[in-house]
Amino acid sequence: MALVLLIVLILVALAIVLTVVVQFNKLRRLDQLCIGSFADIDTLLTKRADLVPNLVQTVTGARDFEASTLESVTKARAASVQAAGIEQKAEADAGLTAALGRLFAVAEAYPQLTATANFRDLQAQLAEVESQLQFSRQFYNDTVVTLNTALRTIPSMWFAGMAGVSTRPVYQEADQARRQAPTVDFSG
Repeated sequence: MALVLLIVLILVALAIVLTVVVQFNKLRRLDQLCIGSFADIDTLLTKRADLVPNLVQTVTGARDFEASTLESVTKARAASVQAAGIEQKAEADAGLTAALGRLFAVAEAYPQLTATANFRDLQAQLAEVESQLQFSRQFYNDTVVTLNTALRTIPSMWFAGMAGVSTRPVYQEADQARRQAPTVDFSG
């Protein structure tokens, strides 16, 4: 009888230790996945910001191009490069996206500009980066939701402090105006 009790106690202890290890590793793995997926967003934001000066230089060559549009793109790029943390990066990302949208909308009125290979190439590169950014934002948000759900459900929530993992914010579009098409007025 004592031997059976000892075996049961050992099995229970092993089950508890195994549960702790599995939950600890699960939370750490999810946390690292969030860190890595946000780094992917940051890399793409940097890549996009690096394309903007070339685009601005190309557009500057167009005679009489709206200086205010170029200035807003330049300011938005500077804000994007200087942003730190997920909330600031999301806000700067939204600002740069809106500024680039206005730039491309205004550029359509300059056929000599849109006909240049350099402009078309830069526009295509930016479109590709935007597509990759959209995927990366979604992947990051999916990993954050998975992590945050684990941190709020049993049994993972019991091990959050031990694992040193806390909830993370989702990547939200800071500027709701981004969802609307830019308006351009050439009336003077």
